[in-house]
Amino acid sequence: MSSRLVGVGVGPGDPELVTVKGVNALREADVVVVPVMDTMERGRAEATVLHYVPGEKVVRVVFALNERSDRGRREAAWDAAGARVAELLRAHDAVAFATIGDPNVYSTFTYLAQTIAELVPGTVVETVPGITAMQDLAARSGAVLTEGTEPLTLVPVTAGAAVLKDALAGPGTVVAYKFGRQAHEVAEALRETGRLADAVWGSALGLPEESVRPAAELDEAPLPYLSTLIAPARREGGRGGKL
Repeated sequence: MSSRLVGVGVGPGDPELVTVKGVNALREADVVVVPVMDTMERGRAEATVLHYVPGEKVVRVVFALNERSDRGRREAAWDAAGARVAELLRAHDAVAFATIGDPNVYSTFTYLAQTIAELVPGTVVETVPGITAMQDLAARSGAVLTEGTEPLTLVPVTAGAAVLKDALAGPGTVVAYKFGRQAHEVAEALRETGRLADAVWGSALGLPEESVRPAAELDEAPLPYLSTLIAPARREGGRGGKL
């Protein structure tokens, strides 16, 4: 029988936000792979997983999670990580890969699955959806993501502040991921588009160091890389005005 590789979304960090299906997938797998950076420090995904499976079942695999400038180094890291997971798949029937958020939303799992398809043909690849940072931040801040016919735009600020500014000029809610290193540029884009007053940002959601604050308090101080921003749509006309 073919081995299974299951990408499991474990949410933004709060272990209570892992779905029942996600917990079952983690427990049913023979091993659970967690991505780490070169430092080999415990990451957010691993910390969440350890609430549900014993440590001896967890395998750390190094990924170049933040490497953007050196494509050669990034590709080499993906190949090395894929080779390690391929070894595990040849030795086990089911391997789970734990990823923060959702495995189909800006996740390292996407690249791993592509690599495994080449290294271990016939591997069955599945995903278990997870709660995303924008859902968690909306719940913790009271921000409403969408109403009626409003669009929702998700932008990784690693694509540049100009992409964010274009999205903010539109009619719907805009969510920005990974903006911590460009907090000043993000604040300027919000001011220029008149979207600052209602916007909110958060980081380390569900963790002891959690911060959820109005975007108007953004300054030039550095923020955690995985900070999330919600700029709600402009809403007029009262209840149901966007229906």
